[in-house]
Amino acid sequence: MSSDWDKERKHAVLLRMMIIRRFEECLVHLFEEEEFMAHYHLYIGQEATGVAVIEALGPDDKLATTHRNHGHVLARGADPKRALAEILCRETGLNGGYGGTLHLSDPDLGFLATSSIVGGCISLATGGGFALKNDGGNAVSVAFFGDGSLEEGISYESLNLAALWSLPVVYICENNNEGAVGSIGGGFPAAVSAVTDLTKIPATFGIPVETVDGRDVDAVFEAAARAVERCRQGNGPAFVHAVTERWEGSKPLWPELPMGDTDITMVWDESRHAGAFEDWYRSHDPIFLYARQLLADGDATESDISELDRQAIATITEARAWALESPPTPAATALDNIFVSDARV
Repeated sequence: MSSDWDKERKHAVLLRMMIIRRFEECLVHLFEEEEFMAHYHLYIGQEATGVAVIEALGPDDKLATTHRNHGHVLARGADPKRALAEILCRETGLNGGYGGTLHLSDPDLGFLATSSIVGGCISLATGGGFALKNDGGNAVSVAFFGDGSLEEGISYESLNLAALWSLPVVYICENNNEGAVGSIGGGFPAAVSAVTDLTKIPATFGIPVETVDGRDVDAVFEAAARAVERCRQGNGPAFVHAVTERWEGSKPLWPELPMGDTDITMVWDESRHAGAFEDWYRSHDPIFLYARQLLADGDATESDISELDRQAIATITEARAWALESPPTPAATALDNIFVSDARV
């Protein structure tokens, strides 16, 4: 149980969340400086879900993720320098600069793939679960996806097969639809489904579902740990529905930093919470919530939290410089490692 973690582990979890946050903030600044010109999606506001789920996994478990992938890859332990270099299309990137932001992945850490096709990662993780079951052992396959994926036909087919064949797949639905402005408001289309309760979809196939507060590290970890254990015992797939409020900077079509870079002193200095984002600072920012929990439980001091944030900033500052100094992926290699090399086909 997460309550049994020692201080060192709790600090490590908070540090990973902070590294994700600083990484994403850095990306916005790099885009504004025109260091890369591709659409990208940020994981800000969802750090507790990704870090907590991955904390429940073992080294042999497999993962498939989606277009909002940076947090998952970093939470699993990927090198921020190589992750940033990948997004900047440098040959030192995790995937040689070929994948960019939407296909960022790290096979060495168990990632089967990253698919920017909505719903694609659900099928990939299901296939991974099929392979793991055939191989024997007790490793599990994990799919990270958004609520919009449950509008895709392949999601239903995948859930059905996983249930029929009792596959060891943990489905993590990161539902950040709350607060989305939708295409009418100038953002991406919000999830639209005739199913008003998304948990009824996996339940239809007999897959057990837990809905958790995606901002709560402990709640997510404990639900994920139960789901993983079910799979390890050979009892078939499980589904975790993690709900979060859509972060303000992810509401527009292009990500932005309406609150500026995170000021960690606001964790304990609530005098600065007034204004348009007061509710976010008090009730929704997962880093603030977890840091306050550590303070309240006596597991960290303000000095500890400030030091962890300094470490995160230093890590990303170094990663930024290293990635920018790395050589671009040579254009001549653009057709390397593809399935079909004959342009006439």
